[in-house]
Amino acid sequence: MNIRNFCIIAHIDHGKSTLADRFLELTGTVEKRKMHEQYLDTMDLERERGITIKLQPVRMNYQYKDEAYMLNLIDTPGHVDFTYEVSRSLAAVEGAILLVDASKGVQAQTLANLHLAQQQKLVIVPVINKIDLPNARTLQVKEELAYLLGIEPEEILEISAKSGLGVEELLQRVIEKVPSPSQILSDKNWEGKPTTTSAEVELKALIFDSSFDTYKGVIAYVRVFSGSLKQSMPISAYASRAKAEVLEVGYFSPGLVESKLLGPGEIGYIATGLKDPGQIRVGDTITDQNYEARSKNHEFKPLAGYKEPRPMVFASFFPVEGEAYDLLKDALSKLKLTDASLIYEPESSAGLGRGFRVGFLGMLHVEIISERLHREFNLNLIISTPSVEYGVQLKNGEEIRIRSAAMLPDPSRVESVAEPIVALEILTPVTFLGGVMELVATYRNTYVATEYIGKETALIKYDLPLSEIVTDFYDRLKSVSSGYASMSYEPKGMAKGDLIRLDILIATDLVEPFSRIVPREKAYLEGRAMVSKLKALIPPQMFEVSIQAAIGGKIIAAESIRARKKDVTQHMYGGDITRRQKLWKKQKAGKERMKETGRVNLPQEVFLKMLKR
Repeated sequence: MNIRNFCIIAHIDHGKSTLADRFLELTGTVEKRKMHEQYLDTMDLERERGITIKLQPVRMNYQYKDEAYMLNLIDTPGHVDFTYEVSRSLAAVEGAILLVDASKGVQAQTLANLHLAQQQKLVIVPVINKIDLPNARTLQVKEELAYLLGIEPEEILEISAKSGLGVEELLQRVIEKVPSPSQILSDKNWEGKPTTTSAEVELKALIFDSSFDTYKGVIAYVRVFSGSLKQSMPISAYASRAKAEVLEVGYFSPGLVESKLLGPGEIGYIATGLKDPGQIRVGDTITDQNYEARSKNHEFKPLAGYKEPRPMVFASFFPVEGEAYDLLKDALSKLKLTDASLIYEPESSAGLGRGFRVGFLGMLHVEIISERLHREFNLNLIISTPSVEYGVQLKNGEEIRIRSAAMLPDPSRVESVAEPIVALEILTPVTFLGGVMELVATYRNTYVATEYIGKETALIKYDLPLSEIVTDFYDRLKSVSSGYASMSYEPKGMAKGDLIRLDILIATDLVEPFSRIVPREKAYLEGRAMVSKLKALIPPQMFEVSIQAAIGGKIIAAESIRARKKDVTQHMYGGDITRRQKLWKKQKAGKERMKETGRVNLPQEVFLKMLKR
């Protein structure tokens, strides 16, 4: 079988999408005249930000040594917030191109993605990209990569994805080194030996992604491990027990191209016709509907699937118009099809009505999802400050988990509050080591160790509360290291801390989305910063607006926004001054009344800007 399934893994901005573009050109998958940059990034958001958000499969055909090869490539994201997309790609392939930028060298996500690939026992093809840059450190980066992988530096290829230098040699190296699916007979892939007649083999296909089409229903992206899929075939999803008939099978080129059959080892899609997005789950095994009858003779073993992603950051989404709740529910269920790491549950608030508590893998994830809901589904949302999940021990011995400051019980009932801790790894060039350590010193942290990779790169390890790093830590790390340092983190359990609830009152009304749980020693500084920022963000009203930060009933910081002035005497053209004074007095009384009864309408931008410190 001349099939090669592989993906590209790298840190963000190391040139994955550009390399995928060269592969598409080289194999003639996309015509030269139709080609544009970041061809596989189909979302406008991806092109605007220059990052990959969604994994994207594509099938390429290539002639090598007078043989035809089918190459299935999955282009993956590089940012830490989209690691789940990467782990799903890795389970569907046999090899991975590990791409490293010659100017930046090995970075944190390079390491994290490499560990994921090694856990899946994939064949790694190491490559150094951007060797034609004036500031390329090709030899040093080669040493770092060789040290990491335990290989000779000569085995590492050098390419320039932008100019196409060395790309064809890389594609041939993939064909030579990455095994075809038929060569791998481990339990990870096939049970039993490959046979020529697909009827003899039990159908097993892994769902690694999905999307929704109004006419074709849920479209499942699958990797066939054994058996084959064809049109009109009755199929069943093992975990959800959903049954369907295949409307269409095909492959990605990179658009959907219909074909007669998907055989063993191939990557493609099936249109299920199912209208309920919840019936097809990422990680589930697709098989034929007779598996239950056959399982009387031998037990059916589904494919391993994936570990459920654990949300790191929680935020509440409420529609501005209450009647848009059902639209938001439908939008989230459709987004979950394309982003399996999204987790949501209904929530209601006294001030904001019905909405959803949504779990994310990080702050960029929050931004991308809120932007997609606004663009793709035209929804205007109120978004609460992202928080993490806290464990609260009550004085009566009961333990509860809370995901927002609003859920924290009265302080008199609370025995202790525990917060999640993460093991943080920062990779930085040695020249920025001092600056990075000074930055981490401004957060609550426990230093663990410093290791060196090669001569120029240091790996620093810390244990920190997750709440310290979810908002602005990554941005600040980039600025102190001129963009060279990078980070990745893993959950490490819970630890007790002296934590309290900080509330924000606007015009004496409590605004729940701005409430947060903070360490007691940082409460005053946090409150002071929040009211100052809100003063700059909230547009002036017709009456004076007070902004206050409070702990319990105690106000710890306050600001006020002056009222917008309207000239009530502009229509007058003379007369005695007492006529003007009479109107001014009436206006002043009206503003006092508005100050007591008026409500401040906060635009969505205020909530979004308050997400970032």
